[in-house]
Amino acid sequence: ARAVGAANTLWFEGSRLKSTNTDVEGFLGNLDATVPNWDSGLEKAVVLGAGGAAHAVVFGLIERGAGLVHVVNRTFERAERLCNRFGSQAHAAQWQEMTGLLSGAQLLVNTTSLGMEGQPTLDVNLKALPDSAVIVDEVYVPLETALICAARRRGLRVADGLGMLLHQAVRGFALWYGVTPEVTPELRALVEADLAKANPKPPQIKPEGAVVSPRRRSKPRSRKDGAAE
Repeated sequence: ARAVGAANTLWFEGSRLKSTNTDVEGFLGNLDATVPNWDSGLEKAVVLGAGGAAHAVVFGLIERGAGLVHVVNRTFERAERLCNRFGSQAHAAQWQEMTGLLSGAQLLVNTTSLGMEGQPTLDVNLKALPDSAVIVDEVYVPLETALICAARRRGLRVADGLGMLLHQAVRGFALWYGVTPEVTPELRALVEADLAKANPKPPQIKPEGAVVSPRRRSKPRSRKDGAAE
């Protein structure tokens, strides 16, 4: 927690309260499981955001030998404070510098709330990235963010926020309950189902008079005032 500059897990050992940061393990574990060899020859990475999650990501990237990590944040001073903690391998940048920095970057990580349900969208020019780049979005509601969808359309490799959520929870669960869980497809499916229940999609209302078949949905007729019947 001291090295990262942020704590996300607290537990008692006897009467003593301790803290650590499992986001580092969550970030690295998710990428190792989803995109094998993602860190091979990693010379340049771009991290969006400068909060606690960004601290863990930058720490993890430097630990894995990343050449240079650019931290881009809407408030430049926060990015600067984060980078001062990690030395010359971390470089703070203004938000408007993002597109230029993406050129030649092998990894892009979004740690901001942009793109989350109820938040503004995240506008990133993925065309600036090389075809071998990896995209990580720590947002998991919605699970398929606009950034992840755009990356898939470009044929880029991706790691989503739910994977990081699951992997960072492993150590916390072990500290709290004395049992170390394994992140499996079955576990992910259970959590996905819970997320779907907690964040249901708006119901599809069948327009009056429309006939719905498995193959084709008829268009609703329009009244003169422009409203659907």
